[in-house]
Amino acid sequence: MDISLLVIAAFLAGILNAIAGGGSFLTFPALVFVGVPPIAANATSAVAVFPGYLSSSLGFLEEIRGYDRRSLWALTGLAIAGGIVGALLLIVTPSGLFNLIVPWLLLLATALFAFDQTLRRWSASAKVDHHPQGGAFDGMTKKVATLIVTSYGGYFNGGLGIILLALFSGLGMRDMHVMNGLKNGLSFILSAASVLTLSIAGLIYWHEAMIMMLAASLGGYAGARLARQLPASLIRTIVILVGLGMSLVFFMRLRAF
Repeated sequence: MDISLLVIAAFLAGILNAIAGGGSFLTFPALVFVGVPPIAANATSAVAVFPGYLSSSLGFLEEIRGYDRRSLWALTGLAIAGGIVGALLLIVTPSGLFNLIVPWLLLLATALFAFDQTLRRWSASAKVDHHPQGGAFDGMTKKVATLIVTSYGGYFNGGLGIILLALFSGLGMRDMHVMNGLKNGLSFILSAASVLTLSIAGLIYWHEAMIMMLAASLGGYAGARLARQLPASLIRTIVILVGLGMSLVFFMRLRAF
């Protein structure tokens, strides 16, 4: 039954990620429900959705190559640093404290997903230097903001893509293809750094992770085909409802302790 639950959750997560995102709302709770400790479940969930970032970034390889080289190296370095910092914070977080944080993280990720378009419009309207190819990535404030966002991704993956897109808008980028390419590429890089750090720390349940990686990959393929059949608004509604439901479950679980 545990394996069936993990397979179903990962498969559906692959579908959600391919269409609208939000797959971690399923993979993380499923791991907790089968008995994986929350911190290890968070680490293992990151592994489960990790391969999808690489395949997604390859689809925007031309846009990534056309991005300002110096800024790209700076973003890459910050993504690696953020992935490691976030993973280290996860490692040193006491289990009891993480249990308290999890429902709020899920609720935050759900809110970010629900209001992503509003967030992007707000960040796009900010007074920044408009250098679509990234030439404006040279201020300490921008570097600190990028490090904070990537550290969040290394600590808890939920809503990362939305926060990255909002960050890029705030940095002055306007080309959505470039932004999506960088979002997927940096998500892969910081997740790789985070997964490696968590693996060294022994927090990843590899048996469960491998099962979920395969199921999520199959779900991603199915989701790409399903995306042509279902309206995006319906999928977004499903993701938001799942996120709210999982947040409620973890708040209730917290009260039970």
